[in-house]
Amino acid sequence: MFIEYDEPKVFLKGVVCPMMLIAFDSTQQALRAEMLLEYAEIEIDLFPTPKEITAGCALSIQFPPAALKEVQEIITQEGVEIRGIFTQNDNMIYISI
Repeated sequence: MFIEYDEPKVFLKGVVCPMMLIAFDSTQQALRAEMLLEYAEIEIDLFPTPKEITAGCALSIQFPPAALKEVQEIITQEGVEIRGIFTQNDNMIYISI
């Protein structure tokens, strides 16, 4: 269901991939995911959903690429409904993983 992404991508000039982002279709699911991920002690931030990402909720969650596998496991196990998980490509455009 999810793509394995164990190490952060490295972009030109040695800049490490920015935080990854989870988008949601409802605020309820965003807040639920926030609670679950904080409980798991994953470093997260609530973040306004970027305009490039079409989602029904204005809130997204940012997290470090190194936590992707754990985030995916929690989302799957707990049945959290998400629009998708995104990262930015070399041109800083959000792409779904």
